[in-house]
Amino acid sequence: TLIPEVGGTPVILTSRDLDGDGPNAPVITSTGNFTVSTTYNGTVSLLNELTTPVDNISVEVEEEGDEHQFFFNAPGVGTFAYTDQDVNGRPIGLEFTFTASANAQSGNLTVILKHEPNKTAEGVAAGNIANAGGETDLQVSFPVIVE
Repeated sequence: TLIPEVGGTPVILTSRDLDGDGPNAPVITSTGNFTVSTTYNGTVSLLNELTTPVDNISVEVEEEGDEHQFFFNAPGVGTFAYTDQDVNGRPIGLEFTFTASANAQSGNLTVILKHEPNKTAEGVAAGNIANAGGETDLQVSFPVIVE
């Protein structure tokens, strides 16, 4: 969920995979487009909808924040900055800001959750996944538009 700092309509990006490892691809949706040069406050919510009641996996990721980190990539579309930290003062990525491009663009916004990344490696705390290592727990790309 991305809420414009200046007020306005949030943009909610959703990936749902209700058959788990089944044959159907996840359903990816967006409630709208981003506005040029606008900064959004973002939060990630991870839900296991295959259980009853629904399990909020975000709680586990936050509790084990020193073992997890989200990485965001939206080339040409916008930039990200972390606004949350683990117990060691390093980013988790459940909370962040996204600043949309100054020009109208379309592209993909990719979200990757790494388990046990090397958070002390060069560039990792700034969101550079190249040196992170670890195991990919989640990866999803959302088609987005900045207008």
